[in-house]
Amino acid sequence: MGLSVYYDNYILVLIFMLLGVALPIVSITFGRFVRPKNPYADKITTYESGIQPEGDAQVRYHVAYYIVALEFIIFDIETVFLIPWAVTLDQLGWVGLNMGLVFIFILALGLVYSWKKKVLEWN
Repeated sequence: MGLSVYYDNYILVLIFMLLGVALPIVSITFGRFVRPKNPYADKITTYESGIQPEGDAQVRYHVAYYIVALEFIIFDIETVFLIPWAVTLDQLGWVGLNMGLVFIFILALGLVYSWKKKVLEWN
């Protein structure tokens, strides 16, 4: 039994890695041969609605949108870390409860810092 069991697992991982690389390459290459190739002037314009585009297609958003989105993602991911803690809280005991409360306190400090810097306010 020994080492061959471990090598079998590595072979499976290697097969999946090769498939993960090969399948997109094969599908993109095969797609180039199958897709229709008849571009004309109206088809390669920015919009196919028949109306000519006005102005620049790239719109600059205010940085506040990105900051709020990043904070949402950070707090969302941190709540995902709290789920396993909440499920195993009875096994962790008082030490686990204290560590979870420290974690929540650090999150609250980040929220208070954002609030003090007026990141959450819209102008």
